[in-house]
Amino acid sequence: MIYKNISYMISHIFLMLFMYLFISHRYSRAKTAGICVSSFLALSILDLLKLNIFPDSRLCYGVVTVFQILLTQFTGLFISKKRDSRVLFMGLSASNYVIAGSIMATILHIWTGSTLISMIGSVVVHVVILLILYFRIREIGIRYQDRESMKGWWELCLIPVFFYCGFSCLVFFPYTLDDNPQNTLAAILFLLTMFISYVVVLRYLESESKRAGIYWKNVFFESYIKGLEGQYYLLERAERNLKILRHDMRHYSGLISSLLEQGEYEEIRNLTEHIKKVADENKVIKYCDNLITNSILSHMADRARAAGVDVQMETTVPKELPFNDYEFASVVANLLENAIRCVEKFEQKEKCVKARIQCEEGHVLVHVQNEYEREILLDEQTGLPRSRQRDGHGLGMQGVQAFSNKIGGNLGCYCEDNIFHIMLFAKI
Repeated sequence: MIYKNISYMISHIFLMLFMYLFISHRYSRAKTAGICVSSFLALSILDLLKLNIFPDSRLCYGVVTVFQILLTQFTGLFISKKRDSRVLFMGLSASNYVIAGSIMATILHIWTGSTLISMIGSVVVHVVILLILYFRIREIGIRYQDRESMKGWWELCLIPVFFYCGFSCLVFFPYTLDDNPQNTLAAILFLLTMFISYVVVLRYLESESKRAGIYWKNVFFESYIKGLEGQYYLLERAERNLKILRHDMRHYSGLISSLLEQGEYEEIRNLTEHIKKVADENKVIKYCDNLITNSILSHMADRARAAGVDVQMETTVPKELPFNDYEFASVVANLLENAIRCVEKFEQKEKCVKARIQCEEGHVLVHVQNEYEREILLDEQTGLPRSRQRDGHGLGMQGVQAFSNKIGGNLGCYCEDNIFHIMLFAKI
């Protein structure tokens, strides 16, 4: 009985260590550690109830075990920043890793018959598992917990649940591994399967995230290149037309002199208006001083004109930015593109998008607003608009959220008087 008590205590210690290390903290380190220690003490007291006070009651064992599982998962959710399915996934996974250490301790006890070797082996196995996972997948797990744009992991939670149920049926309930030592090989293979599955799943999620990032970067660079091409075309056309205008100025000068002699002042006024109109038509619009952002704004303005959308922009973006130019321009392009898509299908309402883009005096502000007809779908987790389509759609908003997190900004949206507003603000 003492062996079981010590074995369970070791498991609970490492379970709380997993919780502490693999879940992003809502509270300070000291407070989080205190919560984990309190949970450890509660789990140990419950062990006394099912192992020592009512050792022969299967009902007590089952009820207490379920309560311990709930307490453990509640601890993980309580200390975490997000308190969502991603944290639940990590908490359930921690329970599986601890079971793995307990199974190896039981196997050592069966092979050697020594309680001391079993306990030492249990601690060693727990430490090895903890270190391997700490250096292999902890960074990935924390990164995914901190991402605002990540969707829920409810489906992924089924993986640790079924592994846990499988381990319980194979090793603990209704018969233990001590009662059925022939299940030892199956238990070891099951452990290996679990570890490989976790590593593969998390690595796959990481690669999919990188693939999505590469996809959006390609989309952005395509827009950037089109913007540069558009500016080059405008400059080429303006240069050609202004050459013609300069060539014709001799004739215009002579014509003006002749009209002055004849007193045809109205015709002179019409001629000067014509010259002004030609000059204005060939003026290349400069939205801001930043080359990358200006290129994107030019491209989006061209796209809006082609769709019959009036884009009213108030921009102040300096030549040098305190963050990555391409990422900022990508954010601007995403928000403008979403607004243009929303209004370009209007039939009765005015197709208008207003944008205020400022990067000055220690802050950055991107505020885009537009009217809407269809209900705007908001993500339950982030509160930001989500696409009605799939297969890659919605990556733009994920990119905006990622940029906001990177610069420590606030990203939010609201609807007022049938106008949708989305705003990014950060101190820089």
